[in-house]
Amino acid sequence: MNRYRWRTFALEFVMIAAAVVVAFPVYVLVNLAIRPASDTSSPLRPTTRPTLDNFTEAWREGALGGALTNSVIVTTVSVFIVLAVSSLAAYPLARATAKWSRGMFLLIMLGLVLPFQLAALPLYQSMRDLGLLGSVWALILFYSGLQVPFTTFLYIGFMRALPRDFEDAALIDGATSLQAFRYVLFPMLKPITVTALVLNAISVWNDFFTPLLYLSGSDQQTVPVAIAGFVGQYVSEWNLIFAALVISIVPILAVYFALQRSIINGFAGGLKG
Repeated sequence: MNRYRWRTFALEFVMIAAAVVVAFPVYVLVNLAIRPASDTSSPLRPTTRPTLDNFTEAWREGALGGALTNSVIVTTVSVFIVLAVSSLAAYPLARATAKWSRGMFLLIMLGLVLPFQLAALPLYQSMRDLGLLGSVWALILFYSGLQVPFTTFLYIGFMRALPRDFEDAALIDGATSLQAFRYVLFPMLKPITVTALVLNAISVWNDFFTPLLYLSGSDQQTVPVAIAGFVGQYVSEWNLIFAALVISIVPILAVYFALQRSIINGFAGGLKG
């Protein structure tokens, strides 16, 4: 029988302290989101007159309905393309042993080293020449290329830890390489696929610079850009800003909690491999 020792107490104390540190910003966020504009007390002090009017006003003034729709479209389509391209690209790179495989792997990994800001101006000019400025398709095209190296890296690491027995059996039975990947290997990639899905979705959903660059001057906007509209040079409506932030995190938080178990399995499988 394990006894309660000082080490156990110290570990519990550290975990409780970590939980408080994580929960504190969430408390401030929610506290300010439900606080009326007339309440100018300290953000740390719980509001005595909570209201939900901030959410309604933020939704109306910030046009969050259209912004949420654009964010959902951009995130969904971009992540789908990234997962499809990355998983298919990782398959031959993880299974092939030829020299070209290692060279292609290093070439793709350059996308993790080179910052995309270096190509910001050429990419902007390319989007302009294609007539995509002011359209959500510019964002989809951008994210579909930007996230592929990182996602391919995740898939390769996970695939290399999987045995090839099932694939070899499918190939012996007459399946093509693509069929073996689709029907045998890809179902085994569910943990890392869900992990990559959530990581990419969070990155795309929260990005501010790219939508501001490519959608500037149009009536299209994503959630981060819409929230930034509440901040002015002389007046900042902080109660509406925090209410809009709460609205913006609900969809991505719901996806995360729905896929939480698969995400943990994905990280565990990657670490084990």
